[in-house]
Amino acid sequence: MELKKDSNAVAIDMLLIVHSEKRRAAQATQLDSQEDPSALLQNRGGFQGVRNGIRKWQELERNGFQGNLSEKQCLQQPQVITSYDNQGTQLTVEIHPQDAMPQLLKKFSLAKRLQGDKNGNMRPRQPGGKDAHAYPWDRSCLKSMPLDLRHFEKLDASASQVTVKSGLDELVSDLLQEAHSDLEKVRAIWIWICHHIEYDVEAAQEKDRQAFKPTDILRTQKTNCDGYAGLFERMCRIAGVQCVTVPGYSKGFGYQTGQSFSGEFDHAWNAVYLEGRWHLLDSTWGSGLVDTTTSKFTFLYNEFYFLTHPALFIEDHFPDNKNWQLLKPPQSLRQFENNMYHKSEFYNKGMLSAHPETPMIRTVNGKATITIESCAPTLFMFMLNGKQEHGLLSLRKNGMKLEVYPPTMGTHKLQIFAKGNSEIYTSVLEYTLKCNFVDLSGRLPAELHQPVGPSWFSEQMGITKPSHPDPIIHTSDGRCSVSFGVEEGISVLASLHGDDGLVTEETQLRYIFQLNREKRTELKVQLPHAGKFALKIFVKKRQEQGNFVFVFNYLLCCTNTKVNWPMFPESFGNWGQGNELLEPLSGVLPANRNVPFKLKLHGIAKVLVKGQDTWPLTLNPEGYWEGSCSTAGCQEVYVMVLENANHNFYSYILKYKVNDQ
Repeated sequence: MELKKDSNAVAIDMLLIVHSEKRRAAQATQLDSQEDPSALLQNRGGFQGVRNGIRKWQELERNGFQGNLSEKQCLQQPQVITSYDNQGTQLTVEIHPQDAMPQLLKKFSLAKRLQGDKNGNMRPRQPGGKDAHAYPWDRSCLKSMPLDLRHFEKLDASASQVTVKSGLDELVSDLLQEAHSDLEKVRAIWIWICHHIEYDVEAAQEKDRQAFKPTDILRTQKTNCDGYAGLFERMCRIAGVQCVTVPGYSKGFGYQTGQSFSGEFDHAWNAVYLEGRWHLLDSTWGSGLVDTTTSKFTFLYNEFYFLTHPALFIEDHFPDNKNWQLLKPPQSLRQFENNMYHKSEFYNKGMLSAHPETPMIRTVNGKATITIESCAPTLFMFMLNGKQEHGLLSLRKNGMKLEVYPPTMGTHKLQIFAKGNSEIYTSVLEYTLKCNFVDLSGRLPAELHQPVGPSWFSEQMGITKPSHPDPIIHTSDGRCSVSFGVEEGISVLASLHGDDGLVTEETQLRYIFQLNREKRTELKVQLPHAGKFALKIFVKKRQEQGNFVFVFNYLLCCTNTKVNWPMFPESFGNWGQGNELLEPLSGVLPANRNVPFKLKLHGIAKVLVKGQDTWPLTLNPEGYWEGSCSTAGCQEVYVMVLENANHNFYSYILKYKVNDQ
């Protein structure tokens, strides 16, 4: 026979031993078992769940996916014998009927290493030094190879629409219509499985119901993790791409922060050989997620687990064989258990790092501080023991800072969520807090929402150049003035909230007096007593219907126990832009007194103060309306204005209460 020669061809001295057809057929099963790369997995102890699933896949591989052929049909088919040495050199000999064309000569040059054929007759190369990536992650890319996902748009759309017509071979053939490289073949198979195969929660919990046959998976379109991995491996083999199933431990459904791993493995995923090196992927987690409260599966495609960078993949996947970490240096199981677990959404939403880098944090003087760095402005929120309380979360241009004050000693669960480009906050980090001291001075108002302090987000919402850029404002006399620029067409609303009954829902607006100038708003605040208060800021576009939207809040702190400021006067809608009140600022006036009034109003013809009687105010050369009013015999005092001198209709702009006799 003639062999095709090229620069890579080698001379081989070969001893060929040929047994009878009957003896060769009897040895086929044994040879397949010895050559199967997953056979090594079966010889190690301590793996029953996922390993049993892989074993069933192997049995099905040996028995054939298309049903048992008759002995006559088997004898008519070419027989393939493959041999390897320690360096992975492969020699394949085909024995075929005399009048048949050798199948290997049809498809391959002997000088080229076999990548695998339609029948899965291959032995993938084990990972070596050139497959290893440096640890820790260098932040350069989430993938183990450079990818432009836009290149896959047409392929993804096509693959996701392919339907099962008959068997697995035809399905793979249909998927590969738009695939022109091994990478595109893997991508098409990945997309189809992630969009069509549902995770079977019941099958995962009841081993006797696990579906391993591809025909069963295609029929039910349900399986568990080893079914996902086995199906993916089988489809890749049909497509001629080297692929192996990797069992191991995972930080998936049911994982608790800080837990240890032992006994049987709980998960399986795949490694594929592309462009000269191995790459990792997990089609189970790429397809969706299981709700922890309902144990129901939801399709939710996750790009993160396709060719994931090994330094990121190791955060929630620990393989049975450390070589499949594809890391240099590899991680130990203890490191895997103790390392910080950044969920896939952490990276999907552009986060780069988080500190501390350990899942368990001990508070210092009753406080724990967490920071996150992101590659773009991102909205965050947190929950401590399921509630959005006891923390100060401030947004930064590229990340956030969170200070948490646990209310009791002991263990607490801290969850951090991010919004990213979507409209939904999703969990990105979880910490366990150990608190052995409670700082009572660190107690925060329950109504202190997130975020605290102005940021890129408040600027995006139309509030600019704040007078107080820091989230906390300290006041010694219980008063402060906060101002900021307001974009055109934006209305601002502010309210004050404390943890006692003095600031009620009816009065939370009355401890703030709002002054609106042309492009700037000032908030004068008077606290009813010492303590901590949340000053909330809301905005709304004037031309749009609907409610005001919360933007941020300040934390106001006052330790002066002598503070006892009254409410401001109540203002009405006609209190216009640019108006200014100098006196009286207190919303409660003394009884039986002459009270001076001084305020600046724009575009007003006349101003009256009405108690039991009516007193006019006069306009001075500086542009202020001045005068006085007696509070004798009345419980309320109003400031009224006449906008048009030709009309007699006065409107209320301010309302005061008068103390009891």
